[in-house]
Amino acid sequence: MTNKCCPSQHAGLQNRNLPVPSPDGVPEISVVIPALNEELTIGPCISGIQDLFRQNRITGEIIVSDSSTDKTTSIATALGATVVHPGKRGYGFAYLEGFRYARSGFIVMIDADGTYHTSEIIQMVDLLKKGADLVIGSRFKGHIEPGAMAPLHRYLGNPLLTGVLNFVFHTHFSDAHSGFRAIRREALEKLRLKAGGMEFASEMLVMASINGLTIEEIPIRYSPRKAPSNLHSFADGWRHLRFILLMKPVPFLAIPGLIFSLFGVLLMTLFYVSGNIETSHLHSFILGSILLIGGVQVVIMGINTEVYSIINGYQEKTKMMTFFLNYHSLEKFLLIGGIFILSGILLGGTIILEWMRESFGELSQISNSVISLSLILIGMQVISCSIFISMMLLNNGDHT
Repeated sequence: MTNKCCPSQHAGLQNRNLPVPSPDGVPEISVVIPALNEELTIGPCISGIQDLFRQNRITGEIIVSDSSTDKTTSIATALGATVVHPGKRGYGFAYLEGFRYARSGFIVMIDADGTYHTSEIIQMVDLLKKGADLVIGSRFKGHIEPGAMAPLHRYLGNPLLTGVLNFVFHTHFSDAHSGFRAIRREALEKLRLKAGGMEFASEMLVMASINGLTIEEIPIRYSPRKAPSNLHSFADGWRHLRFILLMKPVPFLAIPGLIFSLFGVLLMTLFYVSGNIETSHLHSFILGSILLIGGVQVVIMGINTEVYSIINGYQEKTKMMTFFLNYHSLEKFLLIGGIFILSGILLGGTIILEWMRESFGELSQISNSVISLSLILIGMQVISCSIFISMMLLNNGDHT
């Protein structure tokens, strides 16, 4: 990878029926601006873009995707921008709606809050003309003016989230959450974007990397905004992390869950072999059982999430996941789960028989009871996982 303006339930771009540009009257550049109560800055934003078009003799269009309750819509309309209204509020929903009306082969994304400089649009589009598929304006490679970015975002939030994304997807972005970007129309249609919230910014970069797009980053200036920010630091940060978790659940769920499970088995085995569990190691033995059951549950969560991610086109099948996506494999898991449950029931039955032989008197079978319960619960987890994956495959029409 070579890496001053404006945020109905929608399915993704592949189902959005983007208008096909006509040979005549097609703008050279489409600028899409998501807006949420930006009446203080939307006017200068649109005027700045229009001045840029006039100065460079560019035929361009401005599309404001607006969810405002203030005067943003009337101001944008009076200035000649095309104003559209997404059916549902959200950063991603705003862009998905705005993209539907973009007619140019080059689409620029820019916020309405006056923090980005419209003069840098030309440089970004020039890179698209030279072969780049996606251009990202990097604030961290450029100049962040004093007061433009809160210290929490500048020194912790943005670097941390960008670092996590780079680590998980092996990318090299410097500013994964920049709101100033330019993309080729044909590249945009390949991405099949779906996210409705702030995680849309991460989704675009991840899907661009997965699809092998040519990505450029350029340094930009970032200025203080004049109106209060619509960003919710912790909620929006969590949405980005949640999206990354959805895209790559194995490192976050399956692997840690497997480690916990193995550690639980090890504890239970060591203390069971050593004997005298009821008198000396009962609590440690129960802890091992909890680690085993909890670890298996986390592994299953990871598998289910990975299957969901594959079915919805966020990643390709791996050899391991191809096994889980096979109906015959799922039938084997039903059998395995049944064996675990039956084993637990049989072990529990021996405890009841022993209790009956003791005339329902005092009985010390806590360790075997814990093992019996663990087997039954794990069996139920495995069967539930198999049924859930089968339902997802049926819903996706893949039941081979």
